[in-house]
Amino acid sequence: MAQTTLRNAGAAKDETVPRRWEEVFAEYVAPVRLTAGGPLSGHPAPTPAHLGCLTLLEVEAGPLRVQRTPRLVEAGPSDRIVLALQRAGVATLTQDGRNTALEPGGAAFVDPQRPFSLEQREDFRMLLLSLPSRVLGVPTAGLSRLTGLQIRREEGVAAALGIPFLDRLALVAEQVPPGVGETLAGNSVEWIALLADEALGESGGTGGDSRRHLAQEIRAHIDQNLGDADLTPGRIAEAHHISVRYLHRLFEKEGTTIGRLIQQRRIEECARELVRRERASPTISAVARRWGFQNATHFSRAFKQVLGVSPRQWGLSRLPEAEPLVVGPLVEESSPPRDPGPAGGGPDAGEGSRAARWSSTRSDSVQSYDLHDRAGQG
Repeated sequence: MAQTTLRNAGAAKDETVPRRWEEVFAEYVAPVRLTAGGPLSGHPAPTPAHLGCLTLLEVEAGPLRVQRTPRLVEAGPSDRIVLALQRAGVATLTQDGRNTALEPGGAAFVDPQRPFSLEQREDFRMLLLSLPSRVLGVPTAGLSRLTGLQIRREEGVAAALGIPFLDRLALVAEQVPPGVGETLAGNSVEWIALLADEALGESGGTGGDSRRHLAQEIRAHIDQNLGDADLTPGRIAEAHHISVRYLHRLFEKEGTTIGRLIQQRRIEECARELVRRERASPTISAVARRWGFQNATHFSRAFKQVLGVSPRQWGLSRLPEAEPLVVGPLVEESSPPRDPGPAGGGPDAGEGSRAARWSSTRSDSVQSYDLHDRAGQG
């Protein structure tokens, strides 16, 4: 087997590293510099196992340093993210200005898109799980908060359940049929994503007060970009350096979804604009487009779902315009049906028992309108 001579930082003379080791790392992680603390001839190069988009590398050797230098990053970009599971021995991982001791049973994220050093100072065993970074769904800035940190099993639910599950993947990777492998890979990526979300929370991005602060920042970002028809969960997550999964989980804790929040805020702004009394009042379709609605039918349906009346009926109601409008969620009330009255008795007379009423409460300079359903009001 062809060999490459590399400088050994810990020995008195250079040691040789089989070229196959370099090739495997280059193909499934990124081009790296390998520095051996002793001959690796007795240790076979890692043999990759594949589960869908996931590649598993079981690495076992004596002292070894794996370096991804700035020059290698520039010369050979990587689009992968790696989760390292330490099985035996103690390693030192350095990346993004942080370093950590990686102990048996611990895990750590390594981002080959930036320089790193992983040094094994003794005989070791390690499992590397490599996957395309786009599959994980965590933006680069978010990944930079994950690296250089050890994830211990006792530090969270995802770690306690996910690390043992991922550690056993290598035992079955070559035994499952392709279809099952794809499903297993999907489940594995979900566990890796949960580990990332949990680690981001513990690194200061999402825990306690910082979680509430993050939610406030996201709400402000939504308000600033309501008119952008491309305001999507993916773009919001990217702007705040979190995964889409964590974004959804963040607002689940608030009893809503990110999509519902965006729609609610857009309708609030449309409702406010539709009751302004100006010389040249904008058309309903123009108001809808200004606040991010591209389809008039969808806008009318969403507006009525939230406010209980159509945009036109809302505009004709001549609500006060001098003070801000805060629209509360629609609250369903149960009451016995009533006679809707004669046809033509009101704008909603032909719509059965559904109508809307609103009550206003003044607090300082804000007028709040809470909308409720009740049986047919004539």
